[in-house]
Parts: sequence; structure tokens; C-alpha cells
Amino acid sequence: MLKKLTGLFYGWRMVAANSALRVLGAGLHSYGFTVFFLPISQDLNLNRTSTSLAFSLARAEGAIEGPVVGHLLDRHGPKPIMLAAVLLMGVGYLLLSQVNSYATFLIVYLGVISLAHVGGFMHAPMVLINTWFIRYRARAITISSAAFGLGGVLLAPVLSVIVQAWGWRWGAAIGGLLFLVIGIPLCLTIRRSPESMGLLPDGDEPAGPEPGKDGAEQTIKSEVEVTVAEALRSFAFWGSVLAAGIRNASYHAISVHFVPLMVWKGFSQPQAALLLSVFAFLGMASTLILGWLADKANKPRMIAFILFAAAGAMFLPIVGSSLWSLCLFTIVFAAVEATFPLGWAVVGDLFGRKHYAKIRGYMTLFYTWGGVLGPVIAGAIFDRWKTYEPLLWSLVVLFIMGGLFFASLNRSWQKATGHIRAVD
Repeated sequence: MLKKLTGLFYGWRMVAANSALRVLGAGLHSYGFTVFFLPISQDLNLNRTSTSLAFSLARAEGAIEGPVVGHLLDRHGPKPIMLAAVLLMGVGYLLLSQVNSYATFLIVYLGVISLAHVGGFMHAPMVLINTWFIRYRARAITISSAAFGLGGVLLAPVLSVIVQAWGWRWGAAIGGLLFLVIGIPLCLTIRRSPESMGLLPDGDEPAGPEPGKDGAEQTIKSEVEVTVAEALRSFAFWGSVLAAGIRNASYHAISVHFVPLMVWKGFSQPQAALLLSVFAFLGMASTLILGWLADKANKPRMIAFILFAAAGAMFLPIVGSSLWSLCLFTIVFAAVEATFPLGWAVVGDLFGRKHYAKIRGYMTLFYTWGGVLGPVIAGAIFDRWKTYEPLLWSLVVLFIMGGLFFASLNRSWQKATGHIRAVD
């Protein structure tokens, strides 16, 4: 009835609110970190390994808290987690603007900012979308994830201008205020699930009930449901963990060092920040396009193809420093952004909705360590050899390995319970 009155499935409103929050989180934090990277390093007299370590420790913190956040999301829903995250991020960036030492930087970044980010801006949005959609899962997840790139397009360049004109401290303070002023009202619009509003996933109408059965119950039961224990005994779980871990290490080694990498190739910091904005826009565009196709395509093979292309793209900055070669590298590498939502859509296909948050949390406990190690190793390589070339050669191999693991998820990994189905 609500759908008929409004003319729009309420789940798409959840996608819109979710996407707006991700624009905020990505533009001011995820892409913002690479904007802050060199100014903070220079102001606090840090080498690149030390600055990268803060990001990597934040990823490690996210891995450890993953199972806890997963259980909280399944029990209480996304809204309170997202609201707490927005409050902590806002306060955290205001505190960050006042730090004067590496120790206080780590305390604020790890103890306040990153504590909130993973649960509220990474786990909760995916859980919310996976709860509201089944047939259009990949499409909805990729719209939300494309908003991540949009944050880089809209907010990261503005943040860069503020940092260049007034310093990174003003940038952090303004970012904190934006989290509080914009983020809190958005969080208040979140609703837990379609069932909580008398709706069905995807905006479907209840099916005609079979004798003795309720139609809505019949629709929901047609979906695969896998418990955490069943998932942990499956190759689908561990294959996804290995694939995502390798992909994360490779992607974050570049994304965290994107501006420093382009400065190494001869760009100025403002030019590198502009190219970062292009990178974010291309990531958003590729995510939308591929996500639109993914619900009717073989998702694991699509992801594998993207990672193989990324392996080839690593040769471009190795052999050249021209504008066209670095722009082509940015275009191809940006498509890797699409593999994040597509990977989580695959997880939803494999394991269903009911225990998705907990299963995702346990996956995070394991695969996130790839993202922990990648940026630190990249920073250590540059500090040791004053070049990113050994890193780029290593990433050729890692992207190929990640693609092979994702491709392996095409097989039908059946358990004795018969709950895990093929995704192709």
C-alpha cells in the first residue's frame, strides 16, 4: 500500500540517504586521507611509512571490530550504528585539527575517527542495501558505492583547495562540522528493513499464497539462507576472503599513495589532487555502469576481468611519465573501485540476507589485513628505494592472483545442507 501511495519503492529512498552519507564519508575521509597525506607528514615531520602506518592500523582496527559490528547490525539495525559513526567522525576531525604530535595524531585518528568509519560508513551501508534488495542487489549496492566515488569528485577537490589555501588544520575542522551538520539529519531518515514497514524486498507484491501458507513468507523463504557456522565451513567464504584480501592490498597500496605516486611521476600536488578527482569520478562511473549490468551477468568473472586489466595497467607508470600514460593508468585502475560492491553482491548471492551482517563482519576480520599491509609496504618501498617501481611490479602479480581467486567462485560449492548455491 505504501508503494502505491508514493509511487516509489521505499528501498530506493534508503539508497539515496545511504548514498548521501557515503558521499560525505568518502569525500572527507577516504579520499581526504590522501589529500592530508603530505601536509600532515610535513607538518608533523613524518616519513611516508609512519603516515601510512596510521591508515593501516585503522584498517586493522576495522578488521578486529568487524564481527562485533556485524552482530550489532543484525541485532539493532544500521540506523544507530550510522548515527554514532557520524557523531564520532565529526568530533574526531575537530580534534584532529588540534593535534601537534604523532602520538596525538594516532590517538585521535585511531581512537575516534577510524573507530567510527568502518562500522558506520562501510558495514552499515552494505547491510542496509542487502536487506532492502534481492533481485536488484548488485544494482542498488553499486549505486551506493558509486556515491563513494562521487564524494571524491565533489568534496575531495574542495578539501584540497581548503588545505592548499588555509592549511590542513582548517580542512580537518571544516570536515568535522560537515559531518555533524549534514550527517545527523541523513541518519535519522534510515529505516531498518522492508519488513519493518510492511513491504517486501525489491518492492515486490506478496505472491499468491499456497494452501496453508502466507504469501509474503513464501517469497522470503525462496531466498538462500546460510548461517555463520555453515559459511565458515565453505570454500565460498574462504575463497571470497582470499580474493578480497589480495584485491584490498593491491588497491589500497595505490589509492592511499595516489597523490604521492603522481608527485613522484612529476606532477605538482594540486595537479595530483585534480587527477585524484578524475580517478574518483571514473571509479563512480565504472561502478554505476558495471553494477547496472551485473545483476544479469556472471559477477565473479566480471570482477576477475577487471583485476586482470588492472594488472596490465601497472606497466603504464613503470614505463612512462607522460600525461596520456598516467591518465590511461587512472582510467583502467579506477575500474577496480567497482569490484568492491560487486564482491559484496556476490557475498549476498552466496549467503542471503538473514545473517549477512555477521558473515560480512567475520570476513572483514580476515580479509582487511590485506588493506592493512598494502599501504605500509608501499610507503616502506618508497622510503627504502625512493621509487614506487618495485611496488608496481609486485602489484602486477597480486592483481592476477586476486582475479584468479574471484574467478574460482564460479564453481558450485555445495555443502551437505544444500544452502550454498552457484553464482553463475
